[in-house]
Amino acid sequence: MSLQSPTWSLHPQLETDTVMVGDLPLSRLLVSNDANYPWLVLVPRRPGASEIIDLEEADRARLMIEITMASRSLKAVTSCDKLNVAAIGNMVPQLHVHVIARRRGDPAWPKPVWGAVPPRDHEPTALANFIADLRRAVGL
Repeated sequence: MSLQSPTWSLHPQLETDTVMVGDLPLSRLLVSNDANYPWLVLVPRRPGASEIIDLEEADRARLMIEITMASRSLKAVTSCDKLNVAAIGNMVPQLHVHVIARRRGDPAWPKPVWGAVPPRDHEPTALANFIADLRRAVGL
């Protein structure tokens, strides 16, 4: 099935919950608006994709490359203890992959981050610096 089309758009909930870092060859790279955790979201720009299996083989391979790149970059920028990577999509049907830097002692450690504590707004300068560091790390 071909999902490539000029009609892709970011799901409104992801638009609300994230800040754009930039576009990789396949995915839009975003930062979550929750400052409790350094948290990236990759969204493949393929209309109608809700599962990784909806992507064609070349796009699945490219997504893995981009997840790896985002994960390595996030780990380099944050010096985190652990990375959590998940494509859950129970609340937002558009295919998206979370890459979350975790630290021992973070507000949810060692449990999953979802619903552990209320989201916290980013301090604007810290967010701008984080995004700049990520862009350098991923080569954007």
